Amino acid sequence: MLSSPPLPRPDRVRASAQVLRSGAACAALFLALLVLVAARWSPLMSLDRTVADALHRRAVTEPGLVHVNRVLTDWLWDPWTMRALIAVAVVALWWRGARSLAVWVAAVSVLSSLLQQGIKAAVDRERPQWPDPVDSAHYAAFPSGHAMTATVSCGLLLWLLHRHGTGRRMWRAALVAAWVSVLGVGITRLYLGVHWPSDVLGGWLLGAALAAFAVAGFNRYEARDRPSHKD
Repeated sequence: MLSSPPLPRPDRVRASAQVLRSGAACAALFLALLVLVAARWSPLMSLDRTVADALHRRAVTEPGLVHVNRVLTDWLWDPWTMRALIAVAVVALWWRGARSLAVWVAAVSVLSSLLQQGIKAAVDRERPQWPDPVDSAHYAAFPSGHAMTATVSCGLLLWLLHRHGTGRRMWRAALVAAWVSVLGVGITRLYLGVHWPSDVLGGWLLGAALAAFAVAGFNRYEARDRPSHKD
């Protein structure tokens, strides 16, 4: 089975509580940001516009860098690429017999997509508009689907690697790849002028909250379902 030896019940509960607190903090920050975006809070709107204008002025003068960013955002860090990685992980878990975990991970990925689209529709924020755009995107802007999907997917994949007890070198490489992907995809969306900074921040916060709640929820399920282990 694709899992490390279970921690003693008190340790599992403590670990779940810590992850849950982190998720709650991210969720609270997201809700605060959501209120400010929905209310069109002037200082936030002004900051978004200032950053977006500066990045766009640079992007229109750097077609080569624009091309690199489009390849990264449309292929390497595209939401469907992230979902494909999750699908591979789900199939591997199912094949190895960890079927409850496979269903859990798949359900979280689906929930992430539904939640993202629901909030986009509710907030209905317009994307930046440019007379000379370097890229285009559809649907509402807040939160960034690319940023949220990358955060949820990378968070879940790191969790699965940790459960598997991967080696230190591979763990560090995976951690670096995850951070680069999550931060990188947000930067590409800003540089290409298809999102406001608060859209990306919102995607990161909501994605982190959902990933944390998913991890804490499954850990608590295991802590309740498994008998306690004595040292």
